[in-house]
Amino acid sequence: MKDTPIEISAHRSINAIDPADWDACACPEATNGRPDDPFTTHRFLKALEDSKSVGPGSGWQPQYLTASKDGQMIAVAPLYAKGHSQGEYIFDHNWAHAYENAGGRYYPKLQIAVPFTPATGRRFLTLPGYEVTGMSALIQGAVEIAANNQISSLHATFCTEAERVAGVQMGLMPRTTQQFHWLNDGYGGFDEFLEGLSSRKRKNIRKERRQAQEFGGDLHVLTGSDLRPHHWDAFWNFCQDTGARKCGTPYLTRRLFEPAH
Repeated sequence: MKDTPIEISAHRSINAIDPADWDACACPEATNGRPDDPFTTHRFLKALEDSKSVGPGSGWQPQYLTASKDGQMIAVAPLYAKGHSQGEYIFDHNWAHAYENAGGRYYPKLQIAVPFTPATGRRFLTLPGYEVTGMSALIQGAVEIAANNQISSLHATFCTEAERVAGVQMGLMPRTTQQFHWLNDGYGGFDEFLEGLSSRKRKNIRKERRQAQEFGGDLHVLTGSDLRPHHWDAFWNFCQDTGARKCGTPYLTRRLFEPAH
């Protein structure tokens, strides 16, 4: 008996994909609790799209990939056609300049990523048991889309180490970047952490903490339903101010933070 072929489809809206089908691949562990990675859930990607943080005019045009076999969705990927290299936290401007100086057209490019989220996680989301078959199908589908539309390149960013290795075995070219993460090296308290630093660094940190503690207000920790519209309004204003100071534009729209999302 012949093996059933896998059907690859691209969707211009996450709303065209059943949330249960998507999340069965993205976060199968969430049936008994919270997802390990909220950023690849149907709900999060839908919020980005519905709030117009991605979509027309944003430079992030959804092309969500799905792979189905025997009528069952076995793999999905958050794929976007990118009109620029912003919001990725992986900078390839030099590649773009070199490609265009050589007479090519770098944009649009295809990007498998979670928009505006420099957090490592699975990018080739497969139903349990279809890890190899599903990822292979998604890569072949994305490469075919790029070839058929004469798109310069396909990128997958902030993927897992296992996906990187598998991608190389499938013919993709790896690239290495770096991030800086703070890890608690068994410190019993903040003072113990400071003792591991140089005298100059300890002095600067203590000075900054004194300034923060003397700001003249109170600190409150709010989570979940404690957050009200005026809190999000303040957060939004802070984002806008930070973007203006950094000569940039905040990517997320105010609507993203509405309670419905």
